[in-house]
Amino acid sequence: MNITAPLIALRRMGKVSPHSIDDFIANQGFEGFKKALHISPSEVIAEVEKSGLRGRGGAGFPTSMKQQFTATSCSTCTTRYIVCNADEGEPGTFKDRMIMETDPFVLIEGMMIAGYAIGAHYGYIYIRGEYESSIQNLSNAIKQAYEKGFLGKNILGSSFSFEMDIFLGAGSYLCGEELTLIESLEGKRGYPRIKPPFPAEKGLWGLPTLVNNVETFAHLPFILEKGYEQYASIGTAESKGTKLFCVSGKVKKSGVFELPLGVTLRSLIFDTAGGMKDGYQFKGALLGGAAGTFVDETMLDVPLAYETLKQKGATLGSGAVIVVDNKTNMKEMMQSILSFFKHESCGKCVPCRIGTTLLYNKIHQTTLNEEDLNWMLEQALYMQRNSLCPLGQSPILPIKSVLTYFKTELL
Repeated sequence: MNITAPLIALRRMGKVSPHSIDDFIANQGFEGFKKALHISPSEVIAEVEKSGLRGRGGAGFPTSMKQQFTATSCSTCTTRYIVCNADEGEPGTFKDRMIMETDPFVLIEGMMIAGYAIGAHYGYIYIRGEYESSIQNLSNAIKQAYEKGFLGKNILGSSFSFEMDIFLGAGSYLCGEELTLIESLEGKRGYPRIKPPFPAEKGLWGLPTLVNNVETFAHLPFILEKGYEQYASIGTAESKGTKLFCVSGKVKKSGVFELPLGVTLRSLIFDTAGGMKDGYQFKGALLGGAAGTFVDETMLDVPLAYETLKQKGATLGSGAVIVVDNKTNMKEMMQSILSFFKHESCGKCVPCRIGTTLLYNKIHQTTLNEEDLNWMLEQALYMQRNSLCPLGQSPILPIKSVLTYFKTELL
């Protein structure tokens, strides 16, 4: 694995001012968008398909397929929307904030490319209200983009027009789910909708809507500018390109690192993040945040890629890697995770509303036995099968994986 592959989402971090569109333009900014304008929208989608880009929000759905569905889902619709999910609510995840604070223009360019590809002329960035620096930088970047003619009517003399605005969320984990986000964006309470229909068919105000997160949009300019071949040459057979990993816990250098997909957990922790802090030993890691999966030292050399982790029953999720050390009490960690799910449950569906409370109460018992742990697994499985949205469907992941690797520590 070559971990010296070029940066993509963070390629301008520290090299240009996030407050200057002139800096961005002088460093190949908007070159990907300009190339997109010289080919047809369907050819843009084909470029993205050949690049192999998959959504960086957690599910890893092919980005081009989502674009194609949204572009063709309604032949009579004259309006389509681009929505950027910048509501980064997964515990341990702070990568999108890094992009918005260091290079907000790359997000704007990525949304413009996606808008051109699917025939959308309006884009909204849904961002949580406490991300003050991100909001300020994006607001300034959008203002400058309008002043320079990169947003608005007939961009660069073409027939393509695109408007963009920011919408502030109130900081709900649930609003990171695309249909719940759309409910909130429409001014309603952030409750999940029943799928199908999916946003590509019936999204914002009932019209076709493409929802991607910040990191996904930030990859599009590179693909159009450099060509799909260069992008597809990075990563593994089924997981192309780079990924932003958010490493936290008892490591010497916690932070956001952009590395090719397929890097091993060992290399990420012990090479890139500097290894464990003095006095601590590696015990395991939680991949993907609270809604992710625990792994132990036997997974250190498994490539961090969608296909390889799936084969092992683990998940890449948002890219959060919370390192667990030898002094961590796993029962207390599970108490924290299940407290989070109980707190964030919106209460709309019974399996999640009741289930998160039952799991919370059980894990907080003074002692647990085998029967208790089996009961928790059954409850979480029932929630996975019957809850409306990913929140209620997720507790099975940390519960099942912690029982796989650290069961004795809960008894």
